[in-house]
Amino acid sequence: MEPIQSKAAQGRVADAPNGHWVYRVLPRSIWPYAQLARWDRPIGWQLLLWPCWWSAALAASAYPRPGDPLLSLLPAPLYLVLFLAGAIAMRGAGCTYNDIVDENIDNQVERTRSRPLPSGQTTRRRAWLFLVLQALVGLAVLLQFNSFAILLGICSLVIVAIYPFMKRITNWPQLFLGLAFSWGALMGWAVEFGDLDGPAIMLYIGSILWVIGYDTIYAHQDKEDDAIVGVRSTARLFGDNTKAWLAGLYGGTLICFAIAFASAQAPVVALAGLIAAGAHMARQIAVLDINDADQCLRLFRSNNQVGWLIFLGLIGGALWVALKPLV
Repeated sequence: MEPIQSKAAQGRVADAPNGHWVYRVLPRSIWPYAQLARWDRPIGWQLLLWPCWWSAALAASAYPRPGDPLLSLLPAPLYLVLFLAGAIAMRGAGCTYNDIVDENIDNQVERTRSRPLPSGQTTRRRAWLFLVLQALVGLAVLLQFNSFAILLGICSLVIVAIYPFMKRITNWPQLFLGLAFSWGALMGWAVEFGDLDGPAIMLYIGSILWVIGYDTIYAHQDKEDDAIVGVRSTARLFGDNTKAWLAGLYGGTLICFAIAFASAQAPVVALAGLIAAGAHMARQIAVLDINDADQCLRLFRSNNQVGWLIFLGLIGGALWVALKPLV
């Protein structure tokens, strides 16, 4: 079991899992950079990836016609792999940037003071260099798409740049995280069609609501420390009314997604994924204890399952269209 990292010793970051491959495979000299990029906590890039994959799957199966071949109704494997690589690279770059901006705040919060910068495991200069390397990987991925998608992807950097400062000036930093983390809902459609239409916009809005919801659960881990250091969040804003807010946010998510599916004429079978995701969201709300930090982290991470349910629903819809004439 790796010790919690401190100024006196190298180890894992407080909320990173024990026995992760980062600590078993990588040399210790690389640990700080893996921690800056959150390679030891994959849930971040997974949640960033899902709007990309949803959008790609929705775009591929949009406006289907009888007789369309199956492969034309499924997202291109190359695009899925590119979105995966881009999500890992840009999530890592975003986290590195966030750690650079928040070094002084992280040093005052119990859960985050073990991160590489406040614990002294690396320097700001090296962190900036690592940030640039990750951004270049993201750029290499972006350049594989059409010109409209490239421009759209570059526009997202404005939101990424301002996000770390929002917790200092607004009670809604989760909204700005949603704007950034949901950008993929626009990208998948833009890569397929070279423009933006109503379904992509509704998917984006729904994803923003989903991000606000799950990151509110996540933020409840730190609300006491946040209050001390003056960091704002929807967890502090909602307080004991969090469950009611989550019902509204998650309900809005499902409504927006249903509108997006209907606007794109997605096969009705795709709604099965939304129904299953809705059941998962309802369970999160039902069992949530905002004063149990460990449970909040588990429920936050469980949103990866929401991503799978919605994506597989879209894939199932495409399969239904292609195979229906055969049954």
